[in-house]
Amino acid sequence: MTLNLSRLEPIDYLVIGHITQDMTPEGYQLGGTASFSSLTALSMELRVGVLTSCSPEADLGALDGITVVRHASDQCTTFENLYFPEGRIQYLHHLATPLDASMIPTTWLNTPIVQLAPIAQEVDPKIVRAFPNSLIGVTPQGWLREWDQEGRVRPCDWLESQFVLEQSTAAVLSIEDLGGDESRVDDLVTSIRILVITEGNAGARLYWNGDLRRFRPPSVVEVDPIGAGDIFAAAFFARLHATKDPWEAARFATQLAARSVTRRRLDGVPTPEEVQAALLEVLPKV
Repeated sequence: MTLNLSRLEPIDYLVIGHITQDMTPEGYQLGGTASFSSLTALSMELRVGVLTSCSPEADLGALDGITVVRHASDQCTTFENLYFPEGRIQYLHHLATPLDASMIPTTWLNTPIVQLAPIAQEVDPKIVRAFPNSLIGVTPQGWLREWDQEGRVRPCDWLESQFVLEQSTAAVLSIEDLGGDESRVDDLVTSIRILVITEGNAGARLYWNGDLRRFRPPSVVEVDPIGAGDIFAAAFFARLHATKDPWEAARFATQLAARSVTRRRLDGVPTPEEVQAALLEVLPKV
């Protein structure tokens, strides 16, 4: 379906980044931060939009209820993850058209919550300037990775980190995104007031105005961790906007991310019922 951009309705939550079609043993499956985060925001009863580029043939049926502005590309961004005892090896096989500020629908320039969600260097860092009145949440994993001629992905320096972070409200990334290098965390903390580092089944740590707190997840049986960080991020940004309390937002996001790993891929996206249950866990008891 072709959208009339001049008639787009306002939204509450905008995700900017590539939707992917990932190679899995079960075949190609929809993925990418844009998919997991947008569906999480939708479960929180927000009006959600995604700005992306992908092949016209890509099946986006799983994103029903989300307004997707899809710019044409010959192919979808495609990753393949291979798992070994010593860890994960990731390959980038295809890359869709990059995204920049000229692609943003005018109606969406005043969206209350904007998540910049690159997965493969595809989002122009200058896009952060397009939303002066928004809460800007950054999940910068795609600015923290590069790939060789065979497509093998590896961590890299994020040259624009200070520029992006100083104009953003909060950032969420994993220690894996940084190649496990704790010295890089110290560098990032100085550029943004609110920084979350996720640590898999160990939970997350939140740096806010010189303070640090750790958030431990409930004990669950892990089935599939893919997308958990993206779910955490959307839950955190949305709750931060609602409460202005990073500590509460982190407690809430930790609950939803923990539940997500008990199911596979997009099935791990929280249901509205799980959102309400997580809220009950973190709200003060009266």
